[in-house]
Amino acid sequence: MKYSALPLIAAAGLALSACASLAPYGAQTGAGGQGYAEQRIESNRFRVTYSGVGNSGPVADYALLRAAELTTAEGYDWFEVTQSWTDGRPDSAGGLRPSLGVGYGSSRSSGRYGGYSASGVGVGVGLNFSGPSPTSTTLEVVMGSGGKPDRPNVYEARGVQDALRR
Repeated sequence: MKYSALPLIAAAGLALSACASLAPYGAQTGAGGQGYAEQRIESNRFRVTYSGVGNSGPVADYALLRAAELTTAEGYDWFEVTQSWTDGRPDSAGGLRPSLGVGYGSSRSSGRYGGYSASGVGVGVGLNFSGPSPTSTTLEVVMGSGGKPDRPNVYEARGVQDALRR
């Protein structure tokens, strides 16, 4: 009886990718862990970092959510992102990523006892079982009260919380 290794390989890849995933939203509990952390720079200026695992999109959303929560907790209405940084690989989601390679080669030789000619084509299939990698987003924000300024990186804090907590 002949068994295919492909289902076993796929199951192993899924198990590896499930080992590391974005933790539920919350405060960072230890150095190198997932979650948010903030640092006050001035009375109305903070640096907010969200560290996670996987795609950078949800991690960036969590950083915005924490900035919005901090804004309302400090008694402000809106915040402006003055700087932002994202650390991590672009393909940080990980998972099972197949690849295919094709090659061609030829050789010709002649010698004292005769010659030969050879050519060949090779096809290879590779599977990458890497799991999600760490990623983080850091935002430097300035908070304000009253009417929200009409600039592209200014957010209404309660609106952000409503949109990202769904």
